[in-house]
Amino acid sequence: MRPTILIADDHKILRDGLRSLLEQHCNLQVVAEAEDGRTAVQLAVKLRPDVAIMDVGMPGLNGIEATRRIVGEVPRVKVIALSMHSDSKYVGSMLKAGAAGYLLKDCAFEELESAIHAVLANRVYLGKGITGVVVDDYVRQLSAADASSPSALTPREREVLQLLAEGQTTKQIALQLHVSAKTVETHRMHIMDRLELHSVAELTKYAIREGFTSLDD
Repeated sequence: MRPTILIADDHKILRDGLRSLLEQHCNLQVVAEAEDGRTAVQLAVKLRPDVAIMDVGMPGLNGIEATRRIVGEVPRVKVIALSMHSDSKYVGSMLKAGAAGYLLKDCAFEELESAIHAVLANRVYLGKGITGVVVDDYVRQLSAADASSPSALTPREREVLQLLAEGQTTKQIALQLHVSAKTVETHRMHIMDRLELHSVAELTKYAIREGFTSLDD
């Protein structure tokens, strides 16, 4: 039976290209595609693919949070991050969230194929350009999380933080998360208190710095 793959990326042309290459050259079966993190989580839980190829920067729910939820609910799914970002913030956050591999989007297709085989064999795969020493050091820093680190927030607070940073209003967030505007405001106040930030502008800068969202992905 062919290993099954879920592709999560907000760029359709990339999803189409990956599907074609994986199915034609690697004897793999792409069972689903997702254009955002929330859909990726839903499909992963429903279909339980062997591997999820995950973009890091996606709207609504980023790849880091999506990975954390997928690994938490379906531990057998191996997540490979495929990102334009080589910064240790993104790499470390993805690995801490449970990703089994991390590749840059400018890698050769053969490297992605190698990564898939590696994670299917229960090994961690880091692509070229990802410095292991930097990653290891950063993961250790994340493990010693302090009050101002993302791990101080609940999963829902991290979700609200990303949506705020992406410019959504309280009402828009409430509709998307199926909660009241008052609940969103409460989450926002808790986030600001825990991170010791005092404005939405500061929250936005923090979210970009910590890899929740970006201006260029």
